[in-house]
Amino acid sequence: MKKALLIFCATFMLNDVASAQSQEQGNIRFHAFGTYGLRYHNFGAGAGIEYFFVDKFAMMPSYTFVFPQVGKESNFSADLRYYVSEGPSQLYFMAGYSQTWQDTQPDGAGTIRNSKGANVGVGAYIRVTDAIGLSTEFRFQSPYPREVGFRVGLAIPL
Repeated sequence: MKKALLIFCATFMLNDVASAQSQEQGNIRFHAFGTYGLRYHNFGAGAGIEYFFVDKFAMMPSYTFVFPQVGKESNFSADLRYYVSEGPSQLYFMAGYSQTWQDTQPDGAGTIRNSKGANVGVGAYIRVTDAIGLSTEFRFQSPYPREVGFRVGLAIPL
């Protein structure tokens, strides 16, 4: 299984080098997205800026407001993305830092929990037009509440 995964990843990394670069150094995209957690079924909304500091590598800091059944929750993430494909549909792998703030009783003397950890996941940017794209992501966040979830939204190249 490990060999198959390694061969799969190597195939994408050794992609046609002569093709047009979609993820060039200096490019910036604004992302607005919605989230859904599979464990606690919480929805959220957030935004972030993706900056390509080297071809095919981008940093994306983002901030998300989560709407739990009780209390308040928010999350900051700073993710490193590596794009393995080019063209109208661009696949990437990501890993990064995550910090979550939770207030389980916002109307009283509640418990404010601050958790730090990591993100890992896979996603895709699908170009709809030259001015807008669809951004999708499946990710795991290690800080409490250790949520696996989806992000879906729009990305606007700046």
